[in-house]
Amino acid sequence: MHTSASLRQALRTNREQTLTQIYQRTFPLVRRHVQQHGGSAQDAKDVFQDTLVIFYEKAVADSFVLSSSVSTYLVGISRNLWRRELSRRGQLPLTDLSEEHTQVQEEAEPSAEGHDSLPVLDYVEQLGERCKSLLLAFYYFQQPLEQIAGTLNYGNIRSATVQKFKCLERLRKSVRAVVANALAQ
Repeated sequence: MHTSASLRQALRTNREQTLTQIYQRTFPLVRRHVQQHGGSAQDAKDVFQDTLVIFYEKAVADSFVLSSSVSTYLVGISRNLWRRELSRRGQLPLTDLSEEHTQVQEEAEPSAEGHDSLPVLDYVEQLGERCKSLLLAFYYFQQPLEQIAGTLNYGNIRSATVQKFKCLERLRKSVRAVVANALAQ
């Protein structure tokens, strides 16, 4: 699989086996890069899946010329995709809830008030209108930070990014406090 022609032939005749070999050799490199740059193992899987699709489409084209190893080529594509994803996220890595948090949520009793809103939205409401608007625009409506900065009258994208981070930290802090209280009981 060193030449473009032999790689193209291997992908056309035995796609599954060829892609499996490429995956086994290259995914650990991509996972390490993504995790070192603020991503999770799941983020790495998503990025690598997109990378393989891009690679496959290019590799089966007759005009494809491979001037490096397959692994180097794929890691390069993955790095670019991850850089774009970080930019889309406002360069702030997301953190997952721990196992402890997940268990508390599953054990939680339904609200006595009987409304159907998601519990996290109750905490978002407590943050105030500006934080609520910012977080919903970014995470729920997936608006770019440029648009959010303009809509919410922030001076620039950096100001919107910093404010988003502060709002997210306030949200995490309030959720952690509730979880800590629930675990203490």
